[in-house]
Amino acid sequence: MFDLTSSKLLILAVVALIVVGPKDLPALLRTVGRYMGMIRRQANEFRAQFDEAMRESELADLKKEVESLGQETRSTLDEATRSVETELGDIDRSVSDIARTDLSQPAPDQALPEPGTSDVERAEPAQPVGTDDPGAIEPPSPAPAIPAEPPRETADATIGDAAPRQGA
Repeated sequence: MFDLTSSKLLILAVVALIVVGPKDLPALLRTVGRYMGMIRRQANEFRAQFDEAMRESELADLKKEVESLGQETRSTLDEATRSVETELGDIDRSVSDIARTDLSQPAPDQALPEPGTSDVERAEPAQPVGTDDPGAIEPPSPAPAIPAEPPRETADATIGDAAPRQGA
């Protein structure tokens, strides 16, 4: 704005010394210094307010962006929820349709078992082992008997005792 060089400042000091005089020059310089300080403080306050307004506008923009992201996320989640609910409704309808069908009727290719026959009687008879048929089945071996309940020891027995203790 003002291009002040050292030569111009020297000329300005000489003119001020002549116009004001050497006696009042220090008071004039103090007054000018105070006004310059007040102007600088006002300029700094204005700059701080301007910077704060810029930050607030940036924050407002960021807030709008975050809110739009939140709305997009919410809408995506709502769509996903609706799609899952639709699929679950379709599955429920399918299950209820299956439940409504009469499951007691056999399929056309299956025949009903004769009443009074057990699964063992309905099974195909096993061929004896040692026949020439490579697909021959060996008859099932009898299952080992499992005891109903293991023997219990008395409450006085301790770990490591081979036999329970007798009376107290």
